Amino acid sequence: MSNLLIVKGHFLYTKTAEKFEVHKDMFLVSIDGIVEGIYPTVPDRFKGAQVQDYGDRLIIPGFVDLHLHASQFLQCGVGMTKQLLDWLNDYTFDLEREFQNLEFARKAYSCFADKMVACGTLRSCIFASSSTAGTEVLFDVLKEKGIGAYVGKVNMDQNGPDFITETTEKSLEGTKYLINKFKDEPLVKPIITPRFAPSCSTELLRGLGKLALEYQLPVQSHLSENIDEVKWVQSLFESAKNYSDIYLTNNLYGQTKTIMAHAIYLDDDEKKLALKMDPFLVHCPDSNINVRSGIMPVREYLNMGLKIGLGSDIAGGHKMGLNEAMVRAIQLSKLVALNDEELQPLTIAEVFYMATKGGGSFFGKTGSFEKGFLFDALVIEDDNMIAEMYSLEDRLEKFIYTGDDRNIIARYVEGKCLSPIASRT
Repeated sequence: MSNLLIVKGHFLYTKTAEKFEVHKDMFLVSIDGIVEGIYPTVPDRFKGAQVQDYGDRLIIPGFVDLHLHASQFLQCGVGMTKQLLDWLNDYTFDLEREFQNLEFARKAYSCFADKMVACGTLRSCIFASSSTAGTEVLFDVLKEKGIGAYVGKVNMDQNGPDFITETTEKSLEGTKYLINKFKDEPLVKPIITPRFAPSCSTELLRGLGKLALEYQLPVQSHLSENIDEVKWVQSLFESAKNYSDIYLTNNLYGQTKTIMAHAIYLDDDEKKLALKMDPFLVHCPDSNINVRSGIMPVREYLNMGLKIGLGSDIAGGHKMGLNEAMVRAIQLSKLVALNDEELQPLTIAEVFYMATKGGGSFFGKTGSFEKGFLFDALVIEDDNMIAEMYSLEDRLEKFIYTGDDRNIIARYVEGKCLSPIASRT
């Protein structure tokens, strides 16, 4: 049988956000990169096939990061005392200019992609830079690495430095060029990416919305991240009902599949609109702390039935590993709950779901080991003493809180192993 993969180990995943599914000492069968089933023994029809036995190790779905900036990777951990708008002006824009240099872009994006794979992020939604040629390099690098992604050329034609701001026409032309070149790629695909409303004229927003509809492409941007930003948006778009309305009226908010990062300060009308238009709202806890933006009211949004994913949001976030984002999301939810007992803190299962199946649903059927899902997986090795003392769920929680890329010994995307099988020494 072609492209048959049988893997043995301890499988943990979340069908729903309520609890973990745990399969101890089981065999997972994948055919053509798709999960066929999990069994206590190898089914008769597969007898004689080679088994990749991971022994006492944990096997979990690959992480899905719904919001990060590849062009800011080198900036991680720099300027962390600044607020958002000052941070962009004092650090970020100067770095993004460098991606017009294609040699620099390839080197920087290769480092970015290697780190992403190492951290176990196997699918992601990525902002590149405003450079069309530089963004093209990022597509090529990610394709070479064999991971899944949506990549967006950053669109901006106003309210930014001249050296990274384009004319409306050039911004749209570059976006359309990348769409036509990469729209049929199986793993790395284009996504419409206005930086955020203040950086885009109405003409540019309208043109991007037209492209999204014409090519039926998803959209990603930022929404209500920072109080000063929200006030600025109100002054720039006086006729808009609210921040969300700017995207909505330009076909960039739910008319096609949509991601909006942050969404901290939504008013009541915006919350109702989010329910109606069904975007993915992305919680980026580290970034929101670092640049002093605020805390997304995650529990309130979940109680409303909104779709919430997780993002590292590097370089506002200082760490790429999504296990870091899971931990911070829980910690912030505990702080919020101190002031409102009805808002229960997030659980491990809930944040794990956001980082796997919840966020993965933006890509289709990934982030779980249910039948019919893509086999995107991480193999986790922990200390022998820990393995002997704790349950499988406790071992996973410990990895989420204290683990890093050194604990991940293998990574699979659609059944293909991306890294050599090796134990830590």
